[in-house]
Amino acid sequence: MDVIGIRMKSEKVPRCPECGNADLIRDIDIGELVCERCGYVLSSTFLNYGPEWRAFDLEQREKRTRVGAPLTWTIHDAGMSTTIDWSGRDIYGRGLKPDQRAQAYRLRKWHRRSKVSEATDRNLAFALSELTKAAYKLNLPKNVLETASLIYRKSVRRRLIRGRSIQGITAAALYMACRQCTILRTIEEVANVTNISQKEAGRAYRFMVWKLNSRIPRVDPQNCISKYVGQLSLSGDTESVAIRILKIAADLRLTSGRGPMGIAAATTYIASMLTGDRRTQGEFARVGNITEVTIRNRYKELIKKIKINVNV
Repeated sequence: MDVIGIRMKSEKVPRCPECGNADLIRDIDIGELVCERCGYVLSSTFLNYGPEWRAFDLEQREKRTRVGAPLTWTIHDAGMSTTIDWSGRDIYGRGLKPDQRAQAYRLRKWHRRSKVSEATDRNLAFALSELTKAAYKLNLPKNVLETASLIYRKSVRRRLIRGRSIQGITAAALYMACRQCTILRTIEEVANVTNISQKEAGRAYRFMVWKLNSRIPRVDPQNCISKYVGQLSLSGDTESVAIRILKIAADLRLTSGRGPMGIAAATTYIASMLTGDRRTQGEFARVGNITEVTIRNRYKELIKKIKINVNV
């Protein structure tokens, strides 16, 4: 029996109902799950999840490509739909005749209507486009956008968007995705790019966390230090000293119950004074969107508890 197959462990597949054998073979050529001992076909709908290469000659095999674009949750139909071109030309580049152009227009119109025929599809089409625009403005990576799209789809399935604005739910989903992917963005930054108030974005975020029962990791102050160093053009030595001070403060439990942006601003401010790369408290406050009073209070607490000598 000439079969290209893969042996499967007995604990992952059922046994053969004819002979009780657990050694099964995946026949990739014809898509069947076959018993090795008696040849009984357990399943004839086996799917091959390998790459979908298409190569018909030796030249094409050297530059193989996959068939079709990958799935993405940032589009309401997951990228599985087709697109009818607006150029009005055929495959050879020739212009279409008037009757063909009219037929293509009608096909294009009904195709566009069929893609968003239901209310859920229309909602997803609009909301996911807004998510993509917001992610582009915030310069977020692809994985954050995909995570935010999945969160929004989950909220749609649980009917959490009823009675609430699409902008509020998209802002909440995007902020949740940033927190889950450890990308440092504040709720105010997300609210600004989605054109809603910070209060509305925070309310929607708390509602989503409660209803979806999500575990959101806390913001790491060390990431906030990197933000201050990057936006204030501080040196690498300043960042190293700030991280060292932050670790000492964490060991002394001085970071418990404190805002991460305030703690990071105070430690970076102290480090900038120690390394001679000085910046004012106002500059730190503008970058972190916090008050100078917060930085001053954290600064005084850190130098007193850790006993740091700073030359003012």
